[in-house]
Amino acid sequence: MKVLESPQRIRISNSKLVFEAIRNEIGDLLHEEFWVLYLDRSNHIIRKSNISKGGVSGTVVDARIIFKQAIENLASSIVLCHNHPSGNLKPSEEDIRITKKLKDAGKLVDIAIIDHIIIAGNNFFSFADEG
Repeated sequence: MKVLESPQRIRISNSKLVFEAIRNEIGDLLHEEFWVLYLDRSNHIIRKSNISKGGVSGTVVDARIIFKQAIENLASSIVLCHNHPSGNLKPSEEDIRITKKLKDAGKLVDIAIIDHIIIAGNNFFSFADEG
């Protein structure tokens, strides 16, 4: 599991800033990776963490790992991020299901999921922007 401390205090206020904060890690990969941005109360990135690496069409997402790290880092909210090597920005049924599952889990521990970003090359899809 790869973890990147945030050297500068980047503040996330919209989906484009999330895209800019994570695209170098996953934008051009030929396999799927799932990352999480952990944010403080002011929406500054505390940490970027690679939760999983998968194949060309999927990866495993474990809510326990995500929320364990959120609690350890005293995160107030998190942003989910993963890539689609296929170039297709449309969320899959599994993407929708895991987003709902993690949002529900976050409510139990008072850690908000503020967005889920899908990246394909130089483009992105934001669950928050699309409702």
